[in-house]
Amino acid sequence: MVEPTESETKAELDRFCDAMISIREEIREIEKGESDVTDNVLKNAPHTAQSIVKDDWNHSYSREKAAFPISFGYISKFWPSVGRIDSAYGDRNLVCSCNPVSDYAEAEQ
Repeated sequence: MVEPTESETKAELDRFCDAMISIREEIREIEKGESDVTDNVLKNAPHTAQSIVKDDWNHSYSREKAAFPISFGYISKFWPSVGRIDSAYGDRNLVCSCNPVSDYAEAEQ
């Protein structure tokens, strides 16, 4: 869900709209058969800096398309620290590496 607020500038909203339009175009490339169904920018996103610069690039799309899908990225790029893990599993299932609550209860006693 996206809910822009009055605190967002017009430039930021325009940048967001450009990103959404770019994602739709990437979907359209898959629909038209111009991009591989399993090896495409969307399936492999996000691309980390490490994945872009490593020697073995074995994707059907360019490194440039992976790193800079919209022109704004050349000016101000956010590099994610991790790529996608287990497809959407992590989005649908909470994974916590915290100690159990009982550890904290024992510490207070």
